[in-house]
Amino acid sequence: MYSTLTIVRYPKLLGIAGFISMAIFRVPLLFNKQLSFWKLMGCGKNGTFDIYPDWRQWAILTVHNAIPEKQVIPVYGGFIHQWFHFFGCEIFTITLEAMEGHGSWDGKPVFGDLAKQTDYNGLIAVLTRATIRLNKLSSFWKNVNSVAQRMADAPGFITSVGIGEVPWIKQATFSVWESKEHMKQFAYKMQEHAAVIKATRKENWYSEDMFVRFKPIAVSGTLNGINPLAGKVGSNKQYHGQYQGL
Repeated sequence: MYSTLTIVRYPKLLGIAGFISMAIFRVPLLFNKQLSFWKLMGCGKNGTFDIYPDWRQWAILTVHNAIPEKQVIPVYGGFIHQWFHFFGCEIFTITLEAMEGHGSWDGKPVFGDLAKQTDYNGLIAVLTRATIRLNKLSSFWKNVNSVAQRMADAPGFITSVGIGEVPWIKQATFSVWESKEHMKQFAYKMQEHAAVIKATRKENWYSEDMFVRFKPIAVSGTLNGINPLAGKVGSNKQYHGQYQGL
């Protein structure tokens, strides 16, 4: 199963267009037969995992069975692609192959029937998402901020973005690491993170959660002027630059 995560950043004073798009984009995505699953999401402050939203930065996650070999228009469709270019958005897109994981999203295994572990240990992307119980919101946000801040200094860390469907309640972190071993060192051996994992299980913070590891396949564009995966993942030239043939 393949996925595409696109992060877009609107110019100053145009964040309202991103907010409006979260309603408008549902129509073309609903009728897009290439997609088996999609989500429109906001981002935390400055794109990080933060309780405060960033009104200039937004995300689209799509899931599809295959990657078309000669598709010029991104998988989310021409209308959305035109919208981003009309508003002068900065666009960063990463294409992924789901490899390992567990859990559900909206009650479904949206990335397919995944193994819990594989032998793969190359460059790896990780998506963790959860629906937080209302009576656990305070505990969640009190504990996770310090962990998110420590992530950036962890060995093997490349980049991350905080995304979510519903502010404060339905949250996710997408991160990229040099290897699975680097990711595990942070996830299970960093004291603060290990303590949060233990607390989530003991206190039952989530009504639904999911953890998925991906192999990054291709990347295009920039975020805040930088391609954090330059030289690490092949360029997805079919989605890069101006749209064609629309």
